[in-house]
Amino acid sequence: MDHLDELSVEELQRALNEVEENNPTQRLTAAIAYKNGVTQTELAEWYSVQRRTIYSWLKRLETEPLKQAVQDDHWSGRPRKLTEKQQNQLEQTLQQPPTEAGIDAPALLEDFLEETFDVDCSTPSCRRLMKEAGLSYQKPRRTAAEAEPEDRDGFHDDLKQSDERWTPR
Repeated sequence: MDHLDELSVEELQRALNEVEENNPTQRLTAAIAYKNGVTQTELAEWYSVQRRTIYSWLKRLETEPLKQAVQDDHWSGRPRKLTEKQQNQLEQTLQQPPTEAGIDAPALLEDFLEETFDVDCSTPSCRRLMKEAGLSYQKPRRTAAEAEPEDRDGFHDDLKQSDERWTPR
């Protein structure tokens, strides 16, 4: 065994009894199994991870305090593209019809963000911004095929004018 020489199975078991989250439990049970003779390759297969991941778990258990070693590091994520002030302004704007923001037709949120804040956002980011503003993304219902032939042309015009709602692409 190349790892965990200074940790006993009893110490690992005590630590396992103290954790409740999935990842720490998984790492500690893998360490206990390793101490009982299961290879890193077998553990990688059991947990559907790369062998390198098992190696990292065991290395952390050796080099860091036990409680810290089994926890995930905090990941702050990518910085937001909009400032807090811009976010608040956007949320206020989204609560109004697009015409109130000076846009004649239903606006594509991506275009609005580009024009107003010089920020390029993806469609999923636009949907997240809408959700944060208390709105939900809804696709327009397409019923033109069921309409009378003379009403079909009007349907497409109405769809484009989607009764003053914000729509992502």
